[in-house]
Amino acid sequence: MLRRLLTALFNITIGPVLALVLIFEEWGWEPLARLVARLARLPLWARIEALIVRLPPYAALAVFFVPMLLLLPVKLLALYWISRGHAVLGIAVVLAAKLLGTAAVARLFALTQPALMQLAWFARWYGMWKRWKDALIAHAKGSAIWRITANQVRAIRKWVAW
Repeated sequence: MLRRLLTALFNITIGPVLALVLIFEEWGWEPLARLVARLARLPLWARIEALIVRLPPYAALAVFFVPMLLLLPVKLLALYWISRGHAVLGIAVVLAAKLLGTAAVARLFALTQPALMQLAWFARWYGMWKRWKDALIAHAKGSAIWRITANQVRAIRKWVAW
């Protein structure tokens, strides 16, 4: 009974917000990773990426989490600004941090994934995470609000292209 209650609570409150965050990341993951990959044209950047690719599994894991750790103080500062009445500035900083963080994590994951998958526990958890994330996104995309919004977006695109 507790499990059903928690599941219902999650689906009503946290699920939709989490789905939106995951959809944003899903939408931005590939393009942002490609954008950051362009930096590999720079010789120094290419050397750094080559070093990252050759890292052993646990070093790759540490490098993979660096952007999240570096952006945490920035996000906390944004929350501070929001609490002090600078909501627009705070939200802009959170969005910029989210965009930069997604770009960095997407590229780092592309570089470190082979090493990370050598860790049995990581490969197992990644598989479970991927299945759960895909199911949550499929559920969100199957909702009435998603279909209505998607139809409106298609209509606007068609109208703009006219």
